[in-house]
Amino acid sequence: MFSKFKKSDKLLLIAVLISFALSVGLWFNGFKEEGFYVGLWVPSILAFGSYVKSVYK
Repeated sequence: MFSKFKKSDKLLLIAVLISFALSVGLWFNGFKEEGFYVGLWVPSILAFGSYVKSVYK
């Protein structure tokens, strides 16, 4: 399934999943503001990855 992805794609996906999991964990443990802040990292990481892929294609 993941054989189509490059190593950089996998690392990007791992970073997004870690950020998302951390955000959800913070949110449900009562740290709602911190969870919201970390949750904002997810689209930022994806946008950065998309930019890097388009520049270094």
